[in-house]
This record gives sequence, structure tokens and C-alpha cells, in this order.
Amino acid sequence: MRLAAVRKATAERLLDVYHRLYAAYGRQHWWPADSPFEVVVGAILTQSAAWTNVEKAIANLRTAGVLSPEGLLKVSLDELARLVHPAGYYNAKARKLRAFVEMLFGRHGGRLEALFALPLPALRQELIATHGIGQETADSIILYAAGKPTFVIDAYTRRVFSRLGLEPAADSYASWQAMFSDALPPDVQLFNEYHALIDHHAKTVCRKAPLCDGCCLREVCQLAMGGALR
Repeated sequence: MRLAAVRKATAERLLDVYHRLYAAYGRQHWWPADSPFEVVVGAILTQSAAWTNVEKAIANLRTAGVLSPEGLLKVSLDELARLVHPAGYYNAKARKLRAFVEMLFGRHGGRLEALFALPLPALRQELIATHGIGQETADSIILYAAGKPTFVIDAYTRRVFSRLGLEPAADSYASWQAMFSDALPPDVQLFNEYHALIDHHAKTVCRKAPLCDGCCLREVCQLAMGGALR
């Protein structure tokens, strides 16, 4: 099968999964934040943390009056760690937040809009070069804060689509991302909603111990058809 035909078939399957998820769960209204900068902060704090705990940390920052680039730059690292304590790994995350705002002021005059004005590849490179920001966090910032079309890959995505039998040949972040990006139109709203729906499905139904009965993807799932649990 030629590459174009493979991509077409993959696109049809990916869109079918999207429509099934959307029909089951509806719009997810993700990312829950009051500003693009809050999205950035949340994307860093949510590393290895439950979102409910991230919300507590963000509330602490807001109450302390430091939920801004200027605020995070001026507050001491010890105080910053105390404020983000609910999100876990608080000393490391305080350093990551500080590294981000230092990059923002050092290279973009402290202006988030100047950073986000970079072309997508340059923006991604700038973020990944910043301490504490890996590929998943960078893509979350690009998609949800900057509003640029990049598909976010996380453990939930790998779990759900591996069980569906729809996965790239290589188990790398780049290969997983390319599977979506090469097959789907570069649409911010589509990527936003799709990623949120995948995460919701993985948390509520396609858990480590999956609840296959009544699953909206049961008809197209390799696992549900008798495949091995992954």
C-alpha cells in the first residue's frame, strides 16, 4: 500500500475514534485556565501530579499575588516551592517555573506573546531547551497556551491506541506524534479536543484495568476483540 493510501486509512480510523469519543463524552472545555500564562504554569506543575493538586498549587500562587511572569521571577525559590507544594516535587517544580520565566525575560522581554509569536518549530525548540520542559510539556504549552497545532502525546494516548491496535512502528514520542500529525489536518480545535477526549476516556474507561463493557470504542478495539491486555 502506498504511503498516501496508508495515511488516508489511518486518518479515517483516527477520525472514527474521535467521533466516537466526542459522541460519548461531548466537548471537554480543556485547558481549564484563566490565561495563557496560567496554562503554562499548569503544564509544568501537572508533571507527575493529579490535576486537583495542581489546582491547589495554582490557587496558592494566585492568592499570593505571584501568578504572573513578574511574580514568579521575584518570589524566592523557597517561597515558590512552598506555594506549589500540593503539586508534588515542589523544589524541582519551583526551579522549572523559575527557569521558564528567566527564559521569558532573558530572551523575550518577559512577554509571553513575543515567545508565542515564534514559528511553531522555533517555539518548540525554545521550550524544550528550557530546564524542566520536555516534549509533552512543550506541546501542551504550544497547543493550549499558544494556540498552535501540535498533537500532545502522553501515556494515556499510548495506552488507548495500543489497545485499539492503532500505533506507529516505533514506540517513540516523535513516531506517535507523526501518526496523528501526518494523518490529520493541522487544526488547533481538533487537536485540543481530541487530546482531552483521549485523556478523559483513559481515566474513566480505558484504565490500567479497562472497563470494556459499554465502551464507546469497543467495536473498533483490538483488545475488546480478544487481544492481549496492554
